[in-house]
Amino acid sequence: MRPRPPVEGRGPLSGTGLVITALAATAVALLYPLWSYADRPAAAGAGVLSARTVTTPYGPLSAQDRDFVTKVRLAGLWELPAGQLAERKGTTRAVREAGHHLVNGHTALDAHARTVASRLGVRLPNEPNAQQEQWLATLTEARGQEFDRRFADILRLAHGRVFSLVAQVRAGTRNALVRDLADDANATVLDHIRILEATGYVDFSALARDLARSPSPVPPPPAVDPASAVPVTPSPSAPDALPPATAAPPPSGTP
Repeated sequence: MRPRPPVEGRGPLSGTGLVITALAATAVALLYPLWSYADRPAAAGAGVLSARTVTTPYGPLSAQDRDFVTKVRLAGLWELPAGQLAERKGTTRAVREAGHHLVNGHTALDAHARTVASRLGVRLPNEPNAQQEQWLATLTEARGQEFDRRFADILRLAHGRVFSLVAQVRAGTRNALVRDLADDANATVLDHIRILEATGYVDFSALARDLARSPSPVPPPPAVDPASAVPVTPSPSAPDALPPATAAPPPSGTP
């Protein structure tokens, strides 16, 4: 008896079977890299970063945005008292004028930061951190021209660190309230940098070395749980005129 010829379509590698097998192999090749990548730490980190950004009526609020509002508040908690010390203890008119700018600038900027924090639900500290308290203690103990020099150098260094942070936040934030606060902070910090340099006491060589050693914008906020933000409406104030820059500090006791 002659063997029966194979029936078309029943063979193990028929045309339809070949197509299905090829499609399945292609799908596995495409999906495998995605499955393996999902288990990597980088993919998990992206999810965490996304979770730290929340939606608000004023636009997305990122972790960097919240940190910036907190740091603006921290700056006011020690730079405003430092300005008051300069108003009382400065031996020259330029130093006392710099202190006046710090008091006025951070009074308004702090009120703005607290208003933004209240609307965005950001909790703020009510005390300066350990580094800032140390700076205030140094200024409290200093006398005469030593105070003038320390005041100008410490405050100019702090403002130089925060200046780059303000620019970074202003360029990248998607939140309208944070963007407006960054505009205000930028104008305030630049005014304070100029008025501190106008005292004639800033050591620019030491400043460059300190900024290179400490690239971080400002010290981190305290670890304690801060109190709730209190909304405050800042009152507009006209900018004060800058005193003329001096090449060197006047003699001690000059009015």
